Amino acid sequence: MSATSVPRATPYYHVVARLAMTPIWLQRWRLDVEGLEHVPRSGGAVMVLNHSSFVDFFTAARPAFLRLGRPVRILAKASLFRSRIVGPFMRGAGHIPVERGAGRDALTAAVAALRRGEFIGVLPEQTISPSFELLPFKTGAVRMAQEAGVPVVPAVSWGSHRFWTAGDGPHLTWRLPVHIRYAPPVHPDGDAETVTARIRDTMATMLADVQQRYRDGAPAGARWVPARLGGCAPTVEEAEERLRRLRSSWGRAERTETEGEG
Repeated sequence: MSATSVPRATPYYHVVARLAMTPIWLQRWRLDVEGLEHVPRSGGAVMVLNHSSFVDFFTAARPAFLRLGRPVRILAKASLFRSRIVGPFMRGAGHIPVERGAGRDALTAAVAALRRGEFIGVLPEQTISPSFELLPFKTGAVRMAQEAGVPVVPAVSWGSHRFWTAGDGPHLTWRLPVHIRYAPPVHPDGDAETVTARIRDTMATMLADVQQRYRDGAPAGARWVPARLGGCAPTVEEAEERLRRLRSSWGRAERTETEGEG
């Protein structure tokens, strides 16, 4: 398959995609999409997206799939692929598992997919941001784009965290406004950390603009509004402490699993 091809979605992908998007359809979400013209129509590309909810990947992948016919393959934690409920869908849809501590295998698989012309989705924060502000980015998305020789498309999604985010939801969210925005592709030439920082800065500006123009505004004290805008979401400092404890628990779980295997 050439680098300028557009891999087709399998029938199984169509089924999985429509199941994943069911909450959007049933609740009549109002999706406001900007910049879809920046998504390449063919050839491999990496979409980097902010992570504020359990479904923001689906909101950002939906326009590319339904309007452009581009199935989006996501890099996701390997535990989802081992789940009896979610695993068959993740594997059948051709998503790519990422084992904690073994990211090189996922990077190799992603590069191979990009060279086949796939559109790969990456959440560079790696976990949901409790503050709804951008967390530090890992450089994997840029490194895979550099290795495959493809562009990076920065994207942001805002609003789906009101439906379901870490520690809160799912909620009934009838006619929920969700704003999705794509930026012009970035050709990742240069040092991976520098390029990643530049992409993060672009996305921070995009996210702030989307939040400023959001249909429902930023009600004071709302649980889904960042503290910076007067909401009651955790501050950046509180979120950092929460994530520090979470990462510590990940480390204990990994040690326990390793000891059990021994």
